[in-house]
Amino acid sequence: MKKEKNENLIAQNKKAHHDYFIKDTYEAGIALTGTEIKSVRARRINLRDGYVQVINGSAFLENVHISEYKQGNRYNHEPLRSRRLLLHKKQLARLAKDQSTRGIAIIPLKVYLKHGFAKVLIGVGQGKKKYDKRETIKKRDQERELRRQYKI
Repeated sequence: MKKEKNENLIAQNKKAHHDYFIKDTYEAGIALTGTEIKSVRARRINLRDGYVQVINGSAFLENVHISEYKQGNRYNHEPLRSRRLLLHKKQLARLAKDQSTRGIAIIPLKVYLKHGFAKVLIGVGQGKKKYDKRETIKKRDQERELRRQYKI
């Protein structure tokens, strides 16, 4: 019996597809401490303002808030610390190249559990302009209207 990815979905950055054209995606592991993984499994993570930064051949997840674990004591983690992402060298090289390009952002899209490990789906995106966002909303509304008309 195979579980679907939606069952293991912990957090999702819904604003990412609204603000960026996602060109490419990568799946990466996250190096977490004990209290962090317990908070992630309790779904106490926020991806909204997060981004990925490549420094000296390593990728780091920045500005992602993982709340402190309630039952944790003095060994609790800091909520906004940078967390290392586990990627292959070729993927890191491509991300470093993309990061150096102007107008490109690397953002976390989803956090989910896969075989008991926390994974993050990161996307390489180009920022949308205001008129692009309006066009996307307009297209979505038109598709919704078409579906309503054919449903009746």
